[in-house]
Amino acid sequence: MFPRLLLPALALALGTSGCAAISALDSASETLDVYELQTPAIEGAARRGWAELVVEPPITSGALSTDRIMIRPAPLQAQYLPGARWSDEAPAMLQTLLVRSLAETGAFASVGRAPLGAQGDYALLGELTDFQAESLGSGAPVSVHLRLMLRLVRERDSAVVASRTFEVREPATDDETETVVAAFDRASRRMISEILPWAVRAGG
Repeated sequence: MFPRLLLPALALALGTSGCAAISALDSASETLDVYELQTPAIEGAARRGWAELVVEPPITSGALSTDRIMIRPAPLQAQYLPGARWSDEAPAMLQTLLVRSLAETGAFASVGRAPLGAQGDYALLGELTDFQAESLGSGAPVSVHLRLMLRLVRERDSAVVASRTFEVREPATDDETETVVAAFDRASRRMISEILPWAVRAGG
């Protein structure tokens, strides 16, 4: 787990590409493997509505506003997985997943992103407070923690029509990079699967 794996004797990158362990946190700079998350499967299209939806990139702290994969070996400590990064900064990557998933529901006349000049009937605003792997305490298992606060705002009068916080924790079976990324993928799919029906009902 993170505290144990931070020992210098264990802080070495694995030789196999894509399989660096969290135990390699102190390794030197190297070429980073790129990972991306997938949208969840959409089961059945919703009845197409009239509303146009714009998805803003969620705001977040500086520590999360990066394409590096964050880990927390302690509650007040933030580090990044060596040898690996996301395909985009975390807020932009999550925005892309939300745009694709909401569009695939078929529940909105259109789903776009901001800031690209799009203007819709509703705007989906978010704050990303957790998007990291954690192992908080000696011997604690590794898990992925995602937390996203969302507000659906009506554009014409800036009224908040719905708000909700979505939070997911997903265990990882070990601390290898690919295992941890797979846990991120499961967690993000679960969270987005919870967001979709909420957004469709609120914007319908």
